[in-house]
Amino acid sequence: MSVNTNDKAFELVIFDWDGTLMDTVGKIVSCMQGVAHELNLPVPTEQQVRDVIGLSLPNIMPILFNEHQNPQQIIDCYRRHHLASDHPTPLFDGVELLVKQLHEAGYLLAIATGKAREGLDKVLELTGLDQYFHASRCASDAQSKPHPEMLNALLSHFDVSADKAIMIGDSIHDLTMANNAQMASIGVSYGAHDESRLLGLKPLAVVDQPSAIRHYL
Repeated sequence: MSVNTNDKAFELVIFDWDGTLMDTVGKIVSCMQGVAHELNLPVPTEQQVRDVIGLSLPNIMPILFNEHQNPQQIIDCYRRHHLASDHPTPLFDGVELLVKQLHEAGYLLAIATGKAREGLDKVLELTGLDQYFHASRCASDAQSKPHPEMLNALLSHFDVSADKAIMIGDSIHDLTMANNAQMASIGVSYGAHDESRLLGLKPLAVVDQPSAIRHYL
């Protein structure tokens, strides 16, 4: 796939999903705490749940519920809670416009997320953002963040070098993954982790609203 690289520092822009494009943190916290109540496990705090957002579910469950001996049971329970929840999960203000503008400007756009493939495809269709993204990698396709396999797979897919790509995410797991892939990153402070924690991973910038991202591309 070709891209017009004139005046562009980056050719490929890779977004995380939860907490970066869509406001899902509250729903994830609520569902994880619901799992604990249902299975009579210690209830994780909001911060404990925030700290694992971005990881894939098989990696999350031993961290939050290490006393439980059947991780798959917890995963199945979480998926039931997530499916039944009516907690609102809107796109963050400015996300749709940003993605549309980047697409129109000729950037290659991709997603690297801890969501499973079925869940990612569903929200892409529901939000209408599927028309703008050229590729994605998720927990069903690669090792969990912060392993760089998702990013390396996307670089290979587009035949783009790491210095021409950038990862945008709201968690330390996103930015660590970018570092592990020797890729630049931008942190967003309106999701799982605050500015001070994100800055520790040396991103190009940390922004407090989606519209500010384009300035750094």
